[in-house]
Amino acid sequence: MYTQCPECLSVFSLDAQTLAKAHGHVVCGHCEASFDSLATLAEQLPPEPFAELPVNEPAFEPPLLDLVVYRPRPDPPAVVVADEMVTAAAPRPAVEDFSQLVFAPRFAREPHARPRERSTRRERRRHLRPSGERRWPWVAACLLLALLLAIQLAWAKRDDLIRNPAVGGWLRASCGVLGCELPLVSAPQQLRLLASNVQAHPSVAGALMISASVRNDATFAQPWPVLTITLSNAQGQRIAMRRLQPAEYLDDATILRHGLAPGASAVLLLEVEDPGDKAVAFEIGFE
Repeated sequence: MYTQCPECLSVFSLDAQTLAKAHGHVVCGHCEASFDSLATLAEQLPPEPFAELPVNEPAFEPPLLDLVVYRPRPDPPAVVVADEMVTAAAPRPAVEDFSQLVFAPRFAREPHARPRERSTRRERRRHLRPSGERRWPWVAACLLLALLLAIQLAWAKRDDLIRNPAVGGWLRASCGVLGCELPLVSAPQQLRLLASNVQAHPSVAGALMISASVRNDATFAQPWPVLTITLSNAQGQRIAMRRLQPAEYLDDATILRHGLAPGASAVLLLEVEDPGDKAVAFEIGFE
């Protein structure tokens, strides 16, 4: 479709969408004049050359439209079914009827259950008991077994634990409070010989008197050591040796039971047979 600006006589092509926006009123893109495009609206242009498009004269009565190309269908009528209005386009959802439901306990719904399957009140109470109450006896048993295992390992390693400065001190302090006694642990390498002397026995002929001063450098009490006395000649050859048990050079049972205290010193007197003039040197060891 075409229309013409009445001011500059410019002819424009337009469509139905452009006409509908302002009911036929448009603005000329050449001279910017506003005009009614319906006044000169034409489907075809006249043969060129032409000066102006013919003007459409307004009619006194609106034209009659009798060529129908489309008509929408009306909504389907409502259908009455069982005293309810149900439409074919949007059927109503079915209403659930709970009036026929029967709520009953399990034992009432299963009247033929076997007697073994029926739980008594005590069994139900046991099943309803919290899991923690059923678990704590096992936890207590595991803890007791772990404690017994720890005590057994500690007893097997008691010597090493007593020798340990930190653990041994704690054990001695605990025993001091509880009134117990720790077993004596031997550590001969921590015994130091401070002084030694050998001379003829003053009252026994053919015997020697050896005195030795010993100190315990350990942090724990030790049992009295086994003394090893070795006599050698001028060439350094061993000509005599004797091992003395603690009961041979100590006759006090209380002293033997308590051992040598940590940091304590003691003078030991030893009696040995005189090997003669060949013995010129002696050596004392601890076992």
